[in-house]
Order: sequence, then structure tokens, then C-alpha cells
Amino acid sequence: MRYALDVAPFGDLSDPLTLVRLAEAAEAAGWDGFSTWDTLGLAMDSVAADPFVALAGVAAATERLALLASVIVLPRRRPQLVAQAAATLDRLSGGRLVLGVGAGGDRPDYEAFGEDWTSAVRVARMDEAVEIVDAFLRGEAVTHAGPDFPIDGVGIGPRPVQQPRPPIWMGAFRPGGIRRAARWDGWIAVTTADDPAELGMPPSGLAERVELALATRRAAGLDGRPFDVAVFGVSGLGGFTPADYEAAGATWWLESVTPRRGSTDDILAIAKAGPPR
Repeated sequence: MRYALDVAPFGDLSDPLTLVRLAEAAEAAGWDGFSTWDTLGLAMDSVAADPFVALAGVAAATERLALLASVIVLPRRRPQLVAQAAATLDRLSGGRLVLGVGAGGDRPDYEAFGEDWTSAVRVARMDEAVEIVDAFLRGEAVTHAGPDFPIDGVGIGPRPVQQPRPPIWMGAFRPGGIRRAARWDGWIAVTTADDPAELGMPPSGLAERVELALATRRAAGLDGRPFDVAVFGVSGLGGFTPADYEAAGATWWLESVTPRRGSTDDILAIAKAGPPR
């Protein structure tokens, strides 16, 4: 199991300099990665830092940490710009990016700008966009008819350090989403409820979903290829430890910290305490 400090970039944590400070402390304390979200902060009545720019700052200030974009909300971003930003960040960091993607869970981030929140629309746009991002990151010229993202035979650079491209993980909870995630390099699961102080998924629930993902990969002929299961959680919540989730199939533990867990100094103390092994 590997461990990342996952920081919600809103409220007092929206300052990118604070994120860099936390990442520096995390690297010194032995964490394996640093994760942050793609949100505008509207659902929390706040503001938020841009994940690509924030992770670029983290890349410049650290040497070893994996940089986890958890997750980039593809339906409200242009895939060519996602691919450009991801490849640039992978080069800047010396090949440390993990590109998490998803359909988005913050309704105000859509509706405040007149964008369609309908689940079927968001998922369809995500499915279309992730295929395009994948191709661009592999250095391919893309011709695509749409419906949402038509592309006329062009490629987007620079080339990432990681080949054939950085890992793509997909955030999901429902069975259909987990089957989608199983086609890629990893699945991101959330174990907290809407209130992050409450348990949303115990290890037994994760184990059932991991088996669904692995069965989907076997059926697709992907069995045996690397596949990560990254779990957002709060260590000790519900009486469970990260080791309990590791036994259920998790390969990454993303210790989730938000302003609800205390002041910036409180969260800095969590980073300095090191991974919850």
C-alpha cells in the first residue's frame, strides 16, 4: 500500500502556497504522494485553487511525491487542454503525474454556468473526452467527429515523460462507473459519506467492488496488467484502518483532509505525522 495526502483545495486550503507547504511537509514525513481536487469550491460556498497549477507548484517544490489529480472533471473541461496540461505537468515533474478523471460531483460548478448537470450527459461527455485525452497523451494525431468534442486531425504536446502516457485513474462508485474505471489504469473509490466525518463504505463494500473491477478486467483481457485501487478516506473512521482497506484490495490510501478537519496548522500536523501505516 502507498499513501498520499489528499487535500481539498477550498476554504483556508485554497491558497496554492498552502498546498505547496503541505506537500513539502508530506514529502519530508515519508508520504508517497500528494493529491488534490478539481473543484470551483461553489458547493462549499468557497473558492478553490486550480489543480494543474497547484500541482505544478508542488512539483517544483518536491522531488519524490507522486502527483495525483483526483479527479479532473472532464465534462466541463476541453480534452485538448486537459491533455496539454497533463503532459506539461508530467514533464515538469519528471514523470510523477497520475491523471485521475471523473464526471464531477459538485452540481453548482455546472449549473452556475448554464451547463447540463444531467448524469447521462456528464457521463457521455466524460467517456468521449477520456478517449481523446488518452490518444493525445500517447502522441497520436486525433480525428474525432464528436458529438461534443470534434477534432480535425491534430496532435497536442508536449510528450509526457511517462510512456506510453501517465496512468489514468477513474473515479466511480456505482457498478457502471466501476466497470468503466476497470478499462483504465486505476479506480478511485470514496469511503466517506457526504459528511466526511461519517463512513460511507466499509472494507467489505470495497472488496465487493474490487472484485467487480477485476472481473471486468479479466473479461476484457486485461488481467495481469497493473491496476491500482485508490481509496479516499479518513484513517480510523468507523473503527477501520488503512490496513483493513488494503486487505480488501486497495493499493493506495488517500488520507482526505479538508477544512472540516481543523485549521491549517492542524492539517500541517497531519502531514508531518506521516502516513497512517
